[in-house]
Amino acid sequence: MKATDLTMLIILILCPLLLTACTVGPDYVRPTPVEAMPTVYKQLEGWKLAQPQDGQLTERWWEIYQDPVLNSLVEQVAVSNFNVAAAAARFRQARAQVQSARAGYFPTISVGAAASRSQQSENLGSRTIETSPTSNFLLPLDLSWELDLWGRVKREVESSQASVQASAADLAAVTLSIQAELASNYFQLCVLDAQHQLLESTIEVYKKSLELTSYRYAAGFALKTDTLQAETQLKGTEAQAFDIRLQRTQLEHAIALLIGKPPEAFSLPSTALATAIPAIPTGLPSELLERRPDIASAERRVAAANAQIGLAQAAYYPTVRLSAAVGYEASQLSNLLNWPSRFWAIGPALSETLVDGGLRSALSEQALAAYDATVANYQEAVLTGFREVEDNLAALSILEQEAQVRNQAVKAARQVVTITTSQYEAGTVTYLSVLVVQAIALANERIALDLIGRQLTASVLLVKALGGGWQPKEST
Repeated sequence: MKATDLTMLIILILCPLLLTACTVGPDYVRPTPVEAMPTVYKQLEGWKLAQPQDGQLTERWWEIYQDPVLNSLVEQVAVSNFNVAAAAARFRQARAQVQSARAGYFPTISVGAAASRSQQSENLGSRTIETSPTSNFLLPLDLSWELDLWGRVKREVESSQASVQASAADLAAVTLSIQAELASNYFQLCVLDAQHQLLESTIEVYKKSLELTSYRYAAGFALKTDTLQAETQLKGTEAQAFDIRLQRTQLEHAIALLIGKPPEAFSLPSTALATAIPAIPTGLPSELLERRPDIASAERRVAAANAQIGLAQAAYYPTVRLSAAVGYEASQLSNLLNWPSRFWAIGPALSETLVDGGLRSALSEQALAAYDATVANYQEAVLTGFREVEDNLAALSILEQEAQVRNQAVKAARQVVTITTSQYEAGTVTYLSVLVVQAIALANERIALDLIGRQLTASVLLVKALGGGWQPKEST
């Protein structure tokens, strides 16, 4: 058969297949996040909304706290944190997988060289056949191309692209989570510094109280128990200061880990507590689906699983492969590159699996079940996002009310301490009364400081629940 005749035969075979080529499997449709999408957050009632001049949350969301120390720490997360580095590596891996899937669109071309020398057995065929050793030299160029008639490669590329977007969202989610953890640890550390400063000033007051009771005891105006009680109160407060130092040290170590430094190479000086709770723009519930990277990641995994369904269904259809070879072959190396030594071959091949013991059916069921699981995970991520926003909106609102009441309690307790101390100096009350009101005042002041820290932490968690300033990345 002439080469032109063979080429026409191949074209006649392939044309009907190319004309009927299609992409099997369902096209992706974004699933419904929840049955009834809320139009407003439940806990927004009484919430102070951010004004236009307050700006919007950006990728540098931590700057809304206007704390230079916090800014310098959080900026190191994306550069030095090892969890972020691992997530970035997974993103690069997923991006390379897209190119790997796209390679299926193109033919595979390989080149090689072979040389052999053989001798035929004398016990095969007629004894008149020449059985002396022969040589064979081969220099081939091979081409193999599997035609994507049923969209198998297309679905694989779709799945890989969705996985890249999911990995990008995972990277953003890990970064946001670690940034939020660092900010929370930083504010807790600031609270501990403030509490330590409170304890130090309280210790000075208690030392003066001990001096007073000792003087009154020496003068015969007080009992020995007054001196012992004052000393007990002083030492107990000093012990609390040591506990504060331990907690601060552990938080400092945690911050060092988050910015990728060993504890011995990092130290944070005593930091003033920022008391201003920033106004945080909440946006609409529907915007949460685009802004939260974990929700975006879950949705992209639904798209990837949907493409896998088409990939599994494509296995039911025949495989069409086009093969071609060209090169030189000769029995003597000196003649290998001569024109008469050339050879070529071309032809299509079609294969179809008739019996597989239910393998393809099982793989299709597996792909459908995996898709249903990703849909459920996506819907769960959406509901979790709504819950976290509502939780922290409620926390900020209720903690603000609690802080107002607690501040009133602190003010009243200070007045009681002043009055009771004066009464003790006048001899109208026992020192036990002084101890009680001083303990109440210290407890209220520590709780007031703790409330500020809880408010700041709740605001950080609200920013995280809102997705920070993350924006979806373009597909690769």
